[in-house]
Amino acid sequence: MAKVGLVSLGCPKNTVDSEVMIGLLARAGHEMTARANEAEIIIVNTCSFIGPAKQESIDTILEMAEHKKRSAARKLIVTGCLVERYRDQILREMPEVDYVLGTNELDRVVGACDPGNHGRESGRSAAPYLYHEFTPRVLSTPAHSAYIKIAEGCDHTCSFCVIPQMRGQFRSRRFESVVREAENLVRNGARELTLVGQDNTSYGEDLGLRDGLALLLREIAKIPELVWLRFLYCYPNRVTDTLIAAVAETPKVAKYFDIPLQHASGAVLKAMRRGSNGGQFLKLIEKIRAAIPEVTLRTSLIVGFPGETERDFEDLVQFVAEAQFDHLGVFRYSNEESSASFSLPNPLPAAVAYQRQRRILALQRKVSRSKLKKWVGRRVPVLNEGVSPETSWLFTARLESQAPGVDGQVLVNDFEGPEPRAGEYRWATVTASGDYDLVARLAPEYFARKKDARAAPVGLLQIGPAGQTYALPHL
Repeated sequence: MAKVGLVSLGCPKNTVDSEVMIGLLARAGHEMTARANEAEIIIVNTCSFIGPAKQESIDTILEMAEHKKRSAARKLIVTGCLVERYRDQILREMPEVDYVLGTNELDRVVGACDPGNHGRESGRSAAPYLYHEFTPRVLSTPAHSAYIKIAEGCDHTCSFCVIPQMRGQFRSRRFESVVREAENLVRNGARELTLVGQDNTSYGEDLGLRDGLALLLREIAKIPELVWLRFLYCYPNRVTDTLIAAVAETPKVAKYFDIPLQHASGAVLKAMRRGSNGGQFLKLIEKIRAAIPEVTLRTSLIVGFPGETERDFEDLVQFVAEAQFDHLGVFRYSNEESSASFSLPNPLPAAVAYQRQRRILALQRKVSRSKLKKWVGRRVPVLNEGVSPETSWLFTARLESQAPGVDGQVLVNDFEGPEPRAGEYRWATVTASGDYDLVARLAPEYFARKKDARAAPVGLLQIGPAGQTYALPHL
């Protein structure tokens, strides 16, 4: 058996795919390593959603290929979304790559690592893949926090998006399978679970299940030792009263909605094949806040879409000012060659899109700063994440309103009682605020039952600022 290193790029859904591949390899007897120069086989699980993601994937592939020249690596395997979009080009133009696996071929990773396999792909078509509760999986996240993918693919036809081409049609995991995996994860130490999928609000519809996400949240929240449960992402016209009620009425469910709206101009949304408008979105936001006054709202937007006029953009600016989102991301339009919007007329200059992005971000910075000031002086429960990676004298933590990896954080610069340990839920008093982060003093009292942190082996490779690799802990 070989030493295998895996680089995982992209979103949490891709992270789960990487964890599944590691689990399959570990079960087969392979040894995982976090040192690229020790790996005999290197796997790069790629992202290909937009231009910058594609470039990062290509750069990472080429960087890992260098280890075949100067280190122990003898095989480079590329998996994921980039393969789904550019399989033929990779095989033709990147001789450094020894094998490719698409998003539906995760269960073939062991065969790809077989030293007797001298092909570059399986040559067999793959049925739509969906892992289940019995699929081996090794977490790459901290032991106290884990993702669960509850569905795969997407049936929406957004003109700018190529995800359906890479991930296929929407398909839900069985209800019982998701619940059992949640129970297993909590049994093994997870205290925060995040449900992920391209459109979680459609969960269960293909199985004939009505209000599937709401039912799933209520059921998983019954697990005794679970502390926080959240879900990412909502399609705006699928946020029902039943779902809002489930979030409002279930204490363990984070009062948090991530609803990617993409724009507020009716004309731009129509061109995006999404429909609706800023006025309708504001009504939805008002409904959610009326039902859950303490709710946290996050969205993502696209600027520079073909044909976006100055008036369209001003509508978006006004909408952002009125909506007062807690968290907001802004992307510049990426003109993907296989998307329906690729051939639309009136493309915007890159400089215009850049300036529009900066203006939205500047506005949101003011909104965020104002909102965070209101936290100062409050005593709040936080999930400790351990020592800050930026400095050894600060600890980091998160509020329920801060999703892992995408939102701001709480910087702990003072504490009473024992030193903060990753995975602990403690009370804290917020002492200061910034644009996106809070500063707090940690109290000795625990918000939830104290969980002893435990050492864990390492598995994934992650690319650092200067091409360095560092280890991520897993169970």
